[in-house]
Amino acid sequence: MAAPPPTCPRRLLPLSLGLFQGALLLFFAIFVTYDEPSARAEDANLVANQLYGIFPLFQDIQVMLVVGLGLLLTFLPLYGLSAIAHNFLLLNFSTQWALVLQGLLHHFHHGQVHLDLHNLLTAEFAAVTVLISVGAVLGRTSPCQLLVVATCEVPIYLASEWAIVTRLGVLDVGGTITIHVFSCYFGLGVSKALFGAARQPVHPKETPTPRSDLLSLVGTLILWVFWPSFVAVLCQPGDAQHRAILNTLLAMSASAVTTVVASSLLERDGKLSPGHLQNGSLAGGVAIGAVADMAVPPVAALALGSLSAVACVLGFRFLTPLLARKLALQDQCGIHNLHGLPGILGAAASAVAILVASEDTSGSHFSQVSPVGGNASEAVGGRWGDRGAGRQALCQAAGLAVAIGGSLLAGLLAGAVLRLPCLARPPEQLCFDDSLYFNIQDQAESPGPGSTAKEEALALKERV
Repeated sequence: MAAPPPTCPRRLLPLSLGLFQGALLLFFAIFVTYDEPSARAEDANLVANQLYGIFPLFQDIQVMLVVGLGLLLTFLPLYGLSAIAHNFLLLNFSTQWALVLQGLLHHFHHGQVHLDLHNLLTAEFAAVTVLISVGAVLGRTSPCQLLVVATCEVPIYLASEWAIVTRLGVLDVGGTITIHVFSCYFGLGVSKALFGAARQPVHPKETPTPRSDLLSLVGTLILWVFWPSFVAVLCQPGDAQHRAILNTLLAMSASAVTTVVASSLLERDGKLSPGHLQNGSLAGGVAIGAVADMAVPPVAALALGSLSAVACVLGFRFLTPLLARKLALQDQCGIHNLHGLPGILGAAASAVAILVASEDTSGSHFSQVSPVGGNASEAVGGRWGDRGAGRQALCQAAGLAVAIGGSLLAGLLAGAVLRLPCLARPPEQLCFDDSLYFNIQDQAESPGPGSTAKEEALALKERV
């Protein structure tokens, strides 16, 4: 007779989260403090102005990540509750983990970590990479596996961002390279290492329904509305921030219209694909991040938005099936089409924009705030620093290569860790199903001839 299923994996999630939160409480009690209030009225007014300038944008980003991104992931009809809840859990876990690491690396002075709103904002940017990456394996991983992804990815992201922005001096105010490209290829690396060379069969619960597609499209609309805040929040207030908002709005408007055109042309009956609308409408926001604060003409923002939407739709239509067929690469949410391809396009656009920029406008390019709190342009010497426009363009390309190569390698290593049996990967029969992780009242109360199947599902649930 088979041995009874182990009970320890069921307790692994609350145990690990409880230990993490307890350790965080101890760390904050010993090391973390707020800055001392300034005694000078001028300094106090400056702090107040900075708060009033950044907090509305910070709140917009909160709505994007908690509501918009959560709803975007609900296209799986029986996994919506898990998608939203796990997204919310990962956001909080990753933000707290990033606060610890950033505090020790950048804000540890005289035995204390000084915390302010800017630190919290950059920690949330680290969490964004996790939320994007796990889209590649959405529905086929357990919460414990997702927490391992977050634990591994946040420090790798911080190291990658330091190498790309601080050491190479890459200009990327909207996170096109450091966030979108990095998180995309980290997630694809995790997926490849986790699932191996075996091609995952189409699961019967994967097919979206009209209701799930509608909820996901609502998430897209929320992300679309608030995306300019995400791109512009780290710009220097003034002309650069104003230009970043305008360029982002133009790019996203163009991507929304172009998505409708491309989707309609690619479908045989001329109808629109909900998946194309849900993702292609946001592609312009991904691509524009690297050039948002640069002195580019408005037509460039429109063109970049349109090209990114075309790349996204073509990726869904042709590239994703090709990668699945040839490389057995699983990409559940299509992060390669929304974040990878537009991200690469945006990085290339930033190099081109630098090369064609006139010398009298090049100074406006350096306006992003680095993670350590200073101006990234000042860190490399103003204007193009000690390098010319050609070398700066090469640095943009080098930053893209670092983001892709480093994240892909790190993702493969993290995915190998996820194969450990103790992390309770869900069985194939119960993938994409909320009932594995939540008490679903309707299912619990519905009697009928399906009780035998339910008992089997409960038995499988005990194993995870």
